[in-house]
Amino acid sequence: MKSKLKFQKIYAFIDSQNLNLGVKSQGWALDFGKFRQLLITKYRVKKTFLFIGFVQGNQALYTHLQSVGYICVFKPTLEMKDKNGKVKVKGNVDAELVLHSMIEWSKYDQAVIVSGDGDFHCLIEYLAEKNKLSKLIVPNKRYSSLLRKFGRFIVNVGLFKEKLKAR
Repeated sequence: MKSKLKFQKIYAFIDSQNLNLGVKSQGWALDFGKFRQLLITKYRVKKTFLFIGFVQGNQALYTHLQSVGYICVFKPTLEMKDKNGKVKVKGNVDAELVLHSMIEWSKYDQAVIVSGDGDFHCLIEYLAEKNKLSKLIVPNKRYSSLLRKFGRFIVNVGLFKEKLKAR
């Protein structure tokens, strides 16, 4: 069984906003380069898709993410004012992540999903039913209760905090 796993193609699909905000809510910042290396070494990920809202002026960030090996899938963003008049940038990537995991379906044997968002419940359930879910990496202990039934797949990124902290 182990040797079969060695040759499986494993792809990661990452909700960057959920990951970034989830880690920050715990008081630390994630080094995305180190995170990708962890995915490669610990989970044998071959391709890493990072779903991210595109904000003009963040080109240096996007260039860095691509230079450390992420395949960035950009979502156009909207600027919206909240009730206090503060501008918030909105770039929900859920549909893109689900769509790309299906577009890539025949190219991978297993998927690692990185998000604690319950909106991915149907995708995660489908991957588990088809024996294509490798891991569900959640950014903190407060993830959607819809995902609890996938406990055997869940790994909290906080377990690797010391290895993954931005310095």
